Amino acid sequence: MDSVTRRSPMPVPIETLWVWHTRPGALERLMPPWDSVRVVARTGGLENGTRVTLAVPFGPVRLRWVSEHRDVDPPHGFADEQIAGPFARWSHVHAMQADGAAASILEDRVEYAGPAGPVGRAIARRAVAARLPALLRYRHETLAADLAAHARVADRPRQTVGITGASGLVGTALTHFLTSGGHRVIRFVRGSVGDAPDAVAWDPQRGFPSPDRVPALDAVIHLAGAGVADRRWTPRRMALIRDSREQGTATLSRALAALPRPPRTLLCASAIGFYGFEGQAPVDETAPMGGGFLAAVCGRWEAAADPARAAGLRVAHLRLGLVLSPAGGMLKTLLPVFRAGAGGVVGPGTQGMSWVGLDDVVGAFHHALFDDTLAGPVNVTAPRPVTNAAFTKALGRALHRPTLVPAPAFGLRLLLGRQMADETALSSAWVRPARLEATGYPFRHRTLDDALAHYLP
Repeated sequence: MDSVTRRSPMPVPIETLWVWHTRPGALERLMPPWDSVRVVARTGGLENGTRVTLAVPFGPVRLRWVSEHRDVDPPHGFADEQIAGPFARWSHVHAMQADGAAASILEDRVEYAGPAGPVGRAIARRAVAARLPALLRYRHETLAADLAAHARVADRPRQTVGITGASGLVGTALTHFLTSGGHRVIRFVRGSVGDAPDAVAWDPQRGFPSPDRVPALDAVIHLAGAGVADRRWTPRRMALIRDSREQGTATLSRALAALPRPPRTLLCASAIGFYGFEGQAPVDETAPMGGGFLAAVCGRWEAAADPARAAGLRVAHLRLGLVLSPAGGMLKTLLPVFRAGAGGVVGPGTQGMSWVGLDDVVGAFHHALFDDTLAGPVNVTAPRPVTNAAFTKALGRALHRPTLVPAPAFGLRLLLGRQMADETALSSAWVRPARLEATGYPFRHRTLDDALAHYLP
Protein backbone atom coordinates (compact mmCIF):
# COMPACT_ATOMS: atom_id res chain seq x y z
CA MET A 1 0.00 0.00 0.00
CA ASP A 2 1.22 3.48 -0.94
CA SER A 3 -0.01 6.54 0.92
CA VAL A 4 -0.30 10.33 0.68
CA THR A 5 -1.13 12.58 3.66
CA ARG A 6 -1.98 16.26 4.00
CA ARG A 7 -2.58 18.05 7.30
CA SER A 8 -3.87 21.63 7.52
CA PRO A 9 -5.27 24.04 10.12
CA MET A 10 -8.90 25.03 9.70
CA PRO A 11 -10.28 28.37 11.00
CA VAL A 12 -13.34 26.92 12.80
CA PRO A 13 -14.07 24.66 15.77
CA ILE A 14 -14.01 20.91 15.17
CA GLU A 15 -17.82 20.70 15.44
CA THR A 16 -18.23 23.26 12.64
CA LEU A 17 -15.69 21.40 10.50
CA TRP A 18 -17.61 18.17 10.97
CA VAL A 19 -21.03 19.66 10.24
CA TRP A 20 -19.74 21.21 7.01
CA HIS A 21 -18.82 17.73 5.74
CA THR A 22 -22.35 16.45 6.39
CA ARG A 23 -24.14 19.04 4.25
CA PRO A 24 -25.27 18.86 0.61
CA GLY A 25 -22.66 20.20 -1.79
CA ALA A 26 -19.67 19.50 0.47
CA LEU A 27 -18.20 16.74 -1.69
CA GLU A 28 -18.76 18.73 -4.87
CA ARG A 29 -16.99 21.78 -3.42
CA LEU A 30 -13.90 19.67 -2.84
CA MET A 31 -13.67 18.24 -6.37
CA PRO A 32 -10.84 19.91 -8.34
CA PRO A 33 -12.22 21.68 -11.40
CA TRP A 34 -9.55 20.17 -13.64
CA ASP A 35 -10.77 16.57 -13.16
CA SER A 36 -14.43 16.67 -14.32
CA VAL A 37 -15.46 14.07 -11.74
CA ARG A 38 -19.26 13.80 -11.37
CA VAL A 39 -21.41 12.52 -8.52
CA VAL A 40 -23.98 10.23 -10.15
CA ALA A 41 -25.66 8.60 -7.13
CA ARG A 42 -25.89 8.67 -3.32
CA THR A 43 -27.58 6.28 -0.93
CA GLY A 44 -27.74 8.64 2.04
CA GLY A 45 -25.81 11.17 4.10
CA LEU A 46 -22.60 10.80 6.06
CA GLU A 47 -23.37 7.57 7.91
CA ASN A 48 -21.81 4.14 8.17
CA GLY A 49 -22.67 2.08 5.10
CA THR A 50 -23.91 4.89 2.85
CA ARG A 51 -22.39 5.02 -0.60
CA VAL A 52 -21.37 7.56 -3.23
CA THR A 53 -21.00 6.66 -6.92
CA LEU A 54 -18.71 8.80 -9.05
CA ALA A 55 -18.04 8.99 -12.78
CA VAL A 56 -14.28 9.46 -13.07
CA PRO A 57 -12.65 10.44 -16.39
CA PHE A 58 -9.96 8.07 -17.63
CA GLY A 59 -8.83 9.08 -21.10
CA PRO A 60 -11.85 9.07 -23.43
CA VAL A 61 -14.06 7.03 -21.06
CA ARG A 62 -15.55 7.43 -17.60
CA LEU A 63 -14.97 4.83 -14.91
CA ARG A 64 -17.54 3.97 -12.25
CA TRP A 65 -16.15 4.44 -8.76
CA VAL A 66 -18.23 3.44 -5.71
CA SER A 67 -17.08 4.31 -2.21
CA GLU A 68 -18.66 3.48 1.14
CA HIS A 69 -18.54 5.56 4.33
CA ARG A 70 -17.02 3.68 7.25
CA ASP A 71 -15.72 4.42 10.75
CA VAL A 72 -18.00 7.45 11.02
CA ASP A 73 -17.14 9.08 14.36
CA PRO A 74 -18.64 12.58 14.80
CA PRO A 75 -16.93 15.02 15.07
CA HIS A 76 -13.58 13.25 14.75
CA GLY A 77 -13.83 11.99 11.20
CA PHE A 78 -14.77 9.19 8.84
CA ALA A 79 -13.30 7.00 6.12
CA ASP A 80 -14.20 6.30 2.49
CA GLU A 81 -13.44 2.80 1.21
CA GLN A 82 -13.56 1.93 -2.47
CA ILE A 83 -15.83 -1.03 -3.05
CA ALA A 84 -15.83 -0.80 -6.84
CA GLY A 85 -13.35 1.06 -8.99
CA PRO A 86 -9.98 1.10 -10.71
CA PHE A 87 -7.77 0.31 -7.70
CA ALA A 88 -7.15 -2.98 -5.94
CA ARG A 89 -7.65 -1.00 -2.75
CA TRP A 90 -8.34 2.65 -1.89
CA SER A 91 -8.93 4.03 1.59
CA HIS A 92 -9.35 7.72 2.37
CA VAL A 93 -9.38 8.69 6.06
CA HIS A 94 -10.65 12.17 6.99
CA ALA A 95 -9.37 12.83 10.53
CA MET A 96 -10.42 15.92 12.49
CA GLN A 97 -9.08 17.18 15.79
CA ALA A 98 -9.64 20.26 17.91
CA ASP A 99 -6.98 22.97 17.99
CA GLY A 100 -8.28 25.00 20.88
CA ALA A 101 -11.85 26.27 21.17
CA ALA A 102 -12.00 28.18 17.87
CA ALA A 103 -9.88 26.17 15.43
CA SER A 104 -9.26 22.63 14.26
CA ILE A 105 -6.95 20.48 12.17
CA LEU A 106 -7.93 18.35 9.20
CA GLU A 107 -5.80 15.43 8.10
CA ASP A 108 -6.52 13.57 4.87
CA ARG A 109 -4.69 10.26 4.51
CA VAL A 110 -5.10 8.19 1.35
CA GLU A 111 -3.76 4.63 1.08
CA TYR A 112 -3.99 2.82 -2.22
CA ALA A 113 -2.81 -0.17 -4.22
CA GLY A 114 -2.99 -0.41 -7.99
CA PRO A 115 -4.55 -3.31 -9.87
CA ALA A 116 -2.90 -6.20 -11.76
CA GLY A 117 0.09 -6.97 -9.59
CA PRO A 118 3.46 -5.15 -9.60
CA VAL A 119 3.00 -3.60 -13.05
CA GLY A 120 -0.42 -2.19 -12.20
CA ARG A 121 0.82 -0.93 -8.85
CA ALA A 122 3.76 0.83 -10.52
CA ILE A 123 1.47 2.53 -13.05
CA ALA A 124 -0.99 3.56 -10.32
CA ARG A 125 1.82 4.84 -8.11
CA ARG A 126 3.14 7.05 -10.90
CA ALA A 127 -0.30 8.38 -11.84
CA VAL A 128 -1.42 9.01 -8.27
CA ALA A 129 1.88 10.54 -7.20
CA ALA A 130 1.45 13.14 -9.94
CA ARG A 131 -2.15 14.04 -9.09
CA LEU A 132 -3.08 13.23 -5.51
CA PRO A 133 -0.92 15.85 -3.72
CA ALA A 134 -2.39 18.55 -5.98
CA LEU A 135 -5.91 17.26 -5.29
CA LEU A 136 -5.44 17.34 -1.52
CA ARG A 137 -3.79 20.76 -1.70
CA TYR A 138 -6.78 22.12 -3.66
CA ARG A 139 -9.26 20.54 -1.22
CA HIS A 140 -7.61 21.99 1.87
CA GLU A 141 -7.15 25.47 0.40
CA THR A 142 -10.75 25.59 -0.82
CA LEU A 143 -12.20 24.25 2.41
CA ALA A 144 -10.24 26.62 4.66
CA ALA A 145 -11.33 29.62 2.56
CA ASP A 146 -14.96 28.46 2.44
CA LEU A 147 -15.08 27.92 6.19
CA ALA A 148 -13.59 31.37 6.80
CA ALA A 149 -16.18 32.98 4.51
CA HIS A 150 -19.08 31.29 6.28
CA ALA A 151 -17.59 32.10 9.68
CA ARG A 152 -17.60 35.83 8.87
CA VAL A 153 -21.42 35.76 8.79
CA ALA A 154 -21.98 32.99 11.32
CA ASP A 155 -24.05 35.34 13.47
CA ARG A 156 -26.50 36.01 10.62
CA PRO A 157 -29.46 33.72 9.84
CA ARG A 158 -29.02 31.19 7.04
CA GLN A 159 -30.83 32.26 3.87
CA THR A 160 -33.15 30.69 1.31
CA VAL A 161 -31.80 31.78 -2.07
CA GLY A 162 -33.36 31.32 -5.50
CA ILE A 163 -30.92 30.96 -8.39
CA THR A 164 -31.48 31.17 -12.14
CA GLY A 165 -28.78 29.62 -14.28
CA ALA A 166 -27.93 27.24 -11.43
CA SER A 167 -26.53 24.61 -13.81
CA GLY A 168 -23.92 26.94 -15.35
CA LEU A 169 -20.29 27.37 -14.33
CA VAL A 170 -20.95 30.08 -11.72
CA GLY A 171 -24.36 28.74 -10.69
CA THR A 172 -23.05 25.24 -9.98
CA ALA A 173 -20.16 26.46 -7.84
CA LEU A 174 -22.37 28.96 -6.03
CA THR A 175 -25.05 26.37 -5.29
CA HIS A 176 -22.56 23.95 -3.70
CA PHE A 177 -20.89 26.75 -1.76
CA LEU A 178 -24.19 27.97 -0.31
CA THR A 179 -25.66 24.56 0.57
CA SER A 180 -22.42 23.40 2.21
CA GLY A 181 -22.60 26.59 4.28
CA GLY A 182 -26.06 25.73 5.58
CA HIS A 183 -28.15 27.85 3.21
CA ARG A 184 -31.05 26.50 1.18
CA VAL A 185 -30.91 26.94 -2.60
CA ILE A 186 -34.03 26.93 -4.78
CA ARG A 187 -33.19 26.35 -8.42
CA PHE A 188 -35.35 28.21 -10.93
CA VAL A 189 -35.69 25.68 -13.75
CA ARG A 190 -37.06 26.10 -17.24
CA GLY A 191 -39.59 23.33 -17.77
CA SER A 192 -41.13 20.79 -15.43
CA VAL A 193 -39.56 20.14 -12.04
CA GLY A 194 -41.84 17.32 -10.91
CA ASP A 195 -41.73 16.80 -7.16
CA ALA A 196 -38.21 18.18 -6.68
CA PRO A 197 -38.31 19.92 -3.27
CA ASP A 198 -35.67 22.54 -4.06
CA ALA A 199 -36.67 23.56 -7.58
CA VAL A 200 -39.46 25.69 -9.03
CA ALA A 201 -40.47 26.13 -12.65
CA TRP A 202 -39.96 29.49 -14.27
CA ASP A 203 -40.14 30.86 -17.80
CA PRO A 204 -38.02 33.85 -18.92
CA GLN A 205 -41.01 35.12 -20.91
CA ARG A 206 -43.91 34.34 -18.55
CA GLY A 207 -42.43 34.19 -15.07
CA PHE A 208 -43.55 31.55 -12.58
CA PRO A 209 -46.22 29.18 -14.03
CA SER A 210 -47.15 28.25 -10.43
CA PRO A 211 -46.37 31.19 -8.12
CA ASP A 212 -47.93 29.32 -5.21
CA ARG A 213 -45.07 26.78 -5.40
CA VAL A 214 -42.40 29.44 -4.88
CA PRO A 215 -41.25 29.22 -1.25
CA ALA A 216 -40.47 32.26 0.85
CA LEU A 217 -37.15 33.60 -0.42
CA ASP A 218 -34.64 35.86 1.26
CA ALA A 219 -32.78 36.61 -1.96
CA VAL A 220 -32.57 35.72 -5.64
CA ILE A 221 -29.40 35.47 -7.72
CA HIS A 222 -30.02 35.89 -11.44
CA LEU A 223 -27.33 34.31 -13.65
CA ALA A 224 -29.25 33.09 -16.70
CA GLY A 225 -28.37 34.34 -20.18
CA ALA A 226 -27.18 33.04 -23.54
CA GLY A 227 -23.42 32.54 -23.89
CA VAL A 228 -21.57 35.54 -25.34
CA ALA A 229 -18.49 33.94 -26.87
CA ASP A 230 -19.45 30.31 -27.48
CA ARG A 231 -20.40 30.84 -31.15
CA ARG A 232 -19.97 33.39 -33.93
CA TRP A 233 -22.12 36.49 -33.72
CA THR A 234 -24.84 36.65 -36.32
CA PRO A 235 -27.77 39.08 -36.16
CA ARG A 236 -29.87 36.26 -34.75
CA ARG A 237 -27.25 35.31 -32.16
CA MET A 238 -26.79 38.91 -31.07
CA ALA A 239 -30.53 39.29 -30.62
CA LEU A 240 -30.55 36.16 -28.45
CA ILE A 241 -27.66 37.45 -26.32
CA ARG A 242 -29.52 40.74 -25.79
CA ASP A 243 -33.04 39.41 -25.33
CA SER A 244 -32.12 36.51 -23.02
CA ARG A 245 -30.72 39.06 -20.59
CA GLU A 246 -33.06 42.00 -20.98
CA GLN A 247 -36.32 40.08 -21.27
CA GLY A 248 -35.37 37.43 -18.70
CA THR A 249 -34.37 40.05 -16.12
CA ALA A 250 -37.51 42.13 -16.68
CA THR A 251 -39.74 39.06 -16.41
CA LEU A 252 -38.02 37.86 -13.26
CA SER A 253 -38.17 41.31 -11.66
CA ARG A 254 -41.90 41.61 -12.28
CA ALA A 255 -42.54 38.06 -11.08
CA LEU A 256 -40.61 38.58 -7.84
CA ALA A 257 -42.34 41.90 -7.20
CA ALA A 258 -45.74 40.17 -7.60
CA LEU A 259 -45.04 37.45 -5.02
CA PRO A 260 -47.05 37.69 -1.77
CA ARG A 261 -43.72 38.01 0.06
CA PRO A 262 -41.04 39.31 -2.32
CA PRO A 263 -37.40 38.62 -1.44
CA ARG A 264 -35.42 41.45 0.08
CA THR A 265 -32.52 41.19 -2.34
CA LEU A 266 -31.96 40.60 -6.06
CA LEU A 267 -28.38 40.08 -7.22
CA CYS A 268 -28.11 40.19 -11.01
CA ALA A 269 -25.09 39.13 -12.99
CA SER A 270 -23.81 41.75 -15.41
CA ALA A 271 -20.42 42.19 -17.09
CA ILE A 272 -17.52 44.58 -17.35
CA GLY A 273 -18.49 44.87 -21.01
CA PHE A 274 -20.57 47.77 -19.66
CA TYR A 275 -17.43 49.93 -19.87
CA GLY A 276 -16.81 49.22 -23.56
CA PHE A 277 -14.04 47.33 -25.30
CA GLU A 278 -11.35 49.94 -25.88
CA GLY A 279 -10.40 50.79 -22.31
CA GLN A 280 -6.89 52.17 -21.79
CA ALA A 281 -7.33 53.69 -18.31
CA PRO A 282 -8.53 52.19 -15.01
CA VAL A 283 -12.27 52.46 -14.33
CA ASP A 284 -14.45 51.78 -11.31
CA GLU A 285 -18.20 51.70 -10.76
CA THR A 286 -18.50 55.47 -11.22
CA ALA A 287 -17.42 55.27 -14.89
CA PRO A 288 -20.08 55.82 -17.58
CA MET A 289 -21.24 53.19 -20.05
CA GLY A 290 -18.86 52.64 -22.96
CA GLY A 291 -19.53 51.95 -26.61
CA GLY A 292 -20.20 48.77 -28.53
CA PHE A 293 -22.74 45.97 -28.65
CA LEU A 294 -21.89 44.41 -25.28
CA ALA A 295 -21.98 47.77 -23.48
CA ALA A 296 -25.47 48.40 -24.84
CA VAL A 297 -26.54 44.91 -23.80
CA CYS A 298 -25.25 45.46 -20.26
CA GLY A 299 -27.00 48.82 -19.99
CA ARG A 300 -30.35 47.35 -21.02
CA TRP A 301 -29.74 44.26 -18.89
CA GLU A 302 -29.27 46.33 -15.75
CA ALA A 303 -32.16 48.70 -16.50
CA ALA A 304 -34.46 45.68 -16.91
CA ALA A 305 -34.36 45.16 -13.13
CA ASP A 306 -36.21 48.45 -12.52
CA PRO A 307 -39.51 46.70 -11.59
CA ALA A 308 -37.73 44.99 -8.69
CA ARG A 309 -36.18 48.28 -7.56
CA ALA A 310 -39.58 49.95 -7.74
CA ALA A 311 -41.02 47.21 -5.52
CA GLY A 312 -38.43 47.92 -2.84
CA LEU A 313 -35.92 45.13 -3.46
CA ARG A 314 -32.26 45.87 -2.96
CA VAL A 315 -30.85 45.27 -6.45
CA ALA A 316 -27.13 44.89 -7.15
CA HIS A 317 -25.55 44.31 -10.57
CA LEU A 318 -22.39 42.26 -10.23
CA ARG A 319 -20.29 43.14 -13.28
CA LEU A 320 -18.19 40.04 -13.82
CA GLY A 321 -14.73 40.11 -15.37
CA LEU A 322 -13.06 37.23 -17.21
CA VAL A 323 -13.90 34.29 -14.93
CA LEU A 324 -11.02 31.83 -14.53
CA SER A 325 -11.68 28.12 -14.04
CA PRO A 326 -10.45 25.04 -15.90
CA ALA A 327 -14.04 23.79 -15.74
CA GLY A 328 -15.38 26.38 -18.18
CA GLY A 329 -15.09 29.72 -19.88
CA MET A 330 -11.97 31.25 -21.38
CA LEU A 331 -9.42 29.23 -19.39
CA LYS A 332 -10.97 25.90 -20.37
CA THR A 333 -10.76 26.95 -24.02
CA LEU A 334 -7.12 28.04 -23.73
CA LEU A 335 -5.75 25.06 -21.79
CA PRO A 336 -5.55 22.51 -24.65
CA VAL A 337 -3.84 25.08 -26.88
CA PHE A 338 -1.29 26.10 -24.27
CA ARG A 339 -0.64 22.53 -23.13
CA ALA A 340 0.17 21.68 -26.74
CA GLY A 341 2.76 24.47 -26.74
CA ALA A 342 0.73 26.47 -29.26
CA GLY A 343 -0.25 29.37 -27.01
CA GLY A 344 0.82 32.93 -27.48
CA VAL A 345 -0.07 36.59 -27.29
CA VAL A 346 -3.46 37.60 -28.71
CA GLY A 347 -3.42 40.64 -30.98
CA PRO A 348 -1.05 43.39 -29.78
CA GLY A 349 -0.79 41.90 -26.28
CA THR A 350 -1.16 45.32 -24.65
CA GLN A 351 -4.91 45.07 -24.04
CA GLY A 352 -6.02 44.93 -20.42
CA MET A 353 -7.50 41.68 -19.05
CA SER A 354 -9.64 42.20 -15.96
CA TRP A 355 -9.78 38.62 -14.70
CA VAL A 356 -11.26 37.04 -11.56
CA GLY A 357 -11.05 33.53 -10.11
CA LEU A 358 -14.29 31.54 -9.97
CA ASP A 359 -14.13 31.27 -6.18
CA ASP A 360 -13.95 35.05 -5.88
CA VAL A 361 -17.04 35.32 -8.09
CA VAL A 362 -18.79 32.97 -5.67
CA GLY A 363 -17.36 34.89 -2.74
CA ALA A 364 -18.51 38.23 -4.14
CA PHE A 365 -22.10 37.02 -4.51
CA HIS A 366 -21.98 35.64 -0.96
CA HIS A 367 -20.55 38.95 0.30
CA ALA A 368 -23.29 40.89 -1.49
CA LEU A 369 -25.99 38.70 0.03
CA PHE A 370 -25.02 39.92 3.49
CA ASP A 371 -23.85 43.50 2.88
CA ASP A 372 -26.96 45.63 2.66
CA THR A 373 -24.97 48.64 1.44
CA LEU A 374 -24.25 46.99 -1.89
CA ALA A 375 -26.82 48.12 -4.43
CA GLY A 376 -26.34 49.21 -8.02
CA PRO A 377 -23.12 48.31 -9.88
CA VAL A 378 -20.46 46.15 -8.22
CA ASN A 379 -17.34 45.23 -10.18
CA VAL A 380 -16.26 41.62 -9.68
CA THR A 381 -12.67 41.54 -10.87
CA ALA A 382 -9.37 40.81 -9.16
CA PRO A 383 -7.56 43.93 -7.88
CA ARG A 384 -4.67 43.47 -10.32
CA PRO A 385 -5.63 43.27 -13.99
CA VAL A 386 -2.85 42.38 -16.42
CA THR A 387 -2.00 42.83 -20.07
CA ASN A 388 -2.70 39.99 -22.45
CA ALA A 389 1.05 39.51 -22.83
CA ALA A 390 1.45 39.15 -19.04
CA PHE A 391 -1.49 36.74 -18.90
CA THR A 392 0.06 34.65 -21.66
CA LYS A 393 3.39 34.43 -19.87
CA ALA A 394 1.74 33.56 -16.55
CA LEU A 395 -0.30 30.74 -18.08
CA GLY A 396 2.77 29.40 -19.87
CA ARG A 397 4.73 29.41 -16.58
CA ALA A 398 1.93 27.62 -14.76
CA LEU A 399 1.82 24.89 -17.41
CA HIS A 400 5.60 24.81 -18.05
CA ARG A 401 5.05 25.44 -21.74
CA PRO A 402 6.45 27.95 -24.24
CA THR A 403 4.18 30.75 -25.47
CA LEU A 404 5.64 31.54 -28.88
CA VAL A 405 2.65 31.18 -31.22
CA PRO A 406 0.80 34.51 -31.50
CA ALA A 407 -2.81 34.92 -32.57
CA PRO A 408 -2.77 38.01 -34.81
CA ALA A 409 -5.70 40.39 -34.77
CA PHE A 410 -6.44 39.97 -38.47
CA GLY A 411 -6.74 36.20 -38.06
CA LEU A 412 -9.17 36.52 -35.18
CA ARG A 413 -11.25 39.02 -37.15
CA LEU A 414 -11.42 36.59 -40.07
CA LEU A 415 -12.38 33.73 -37.75
CA LEU A 416 -14.91 35.51 -35.53
CA GLY A 417 -15.89 38.57 -37.53
CA ARG A 418 -14.56 42.04 -36.74
CA GLN A 419 -17.20 43.06 -34.20
CA MET A 420 -17.06 39.87 -32.15
CA ALA A 421 -13.25 39.73 -32.23
CA ASP A 422 -12.88 43.38 -31.20
CA GLU A 423 -15.36 43.09 -28.32
CA THR A 424 -14.20 39.71 -26.97
CA ALA A 425 -10.72 38.35 -27.80
CA LEU A 426 -9.19 41.75 -28.56
CA SER A 427 -11.09 43.87 -26.05
CA SER A 428 -9.28 45.89 -23.39
CA ALA A 429 -10.53 46.75 -19.89
CA TRP A 430 -8.74 47.89 -16.74
CA VAL A 431 -11.47 47.50 -14.14
CA ARG A 432 -11.08 48.12 -10.40
CA PRO A 433 -13.32 46.34 -7.83
CA ALA A 434 -13.64 49.55 -5.83
CA ARG A 435 -16.88 48.75 -4.03
CA LEU A 436 -15.86 45.22 -3.04
CA GLU A 437 -12.63 46.55 -1.58
CA ALA A 438 -14.39 49.44 0.15
CA THR A 439 -16.78 47.03 1.87
CA GLY A 440 -13.98 44.75 3.03
CA TYR A 441 -14.29 41.78 0.72
CA PRO A 442 -11.17 39.59 1.25
CA PHE A 443 -10.08 38.33 -2.16
CA ARG A 444 -8.86 34.75 -2.23
CA HIS A 445 -6.63 35.38 -5.24
CA ARG A 446 -5.36 38.92 -5.74
CA THR A 447 -2.67 38.00 -8.28
CA LEU A 448 -2.89 35.96 -11.46
CA ASP A 449 -0.02 33.67 -10.47
CA ASP A 450 -1.80 32.78 -7.22
CA ALA A 451 -5.06 32.03 -9.03
CA LEU A 452 -3.43 29.83 -11.66
CA ALA A 453 -1.45 27.95 -9.00
CA HIS A 454 -4.73 27.18 -7.23
CA TYR A 455 -6.80 26.16 -10.26
CA LEU A 456 -4.20 24.14 -12.18
CA PRO A 457 -2.58 20.90 -10.91
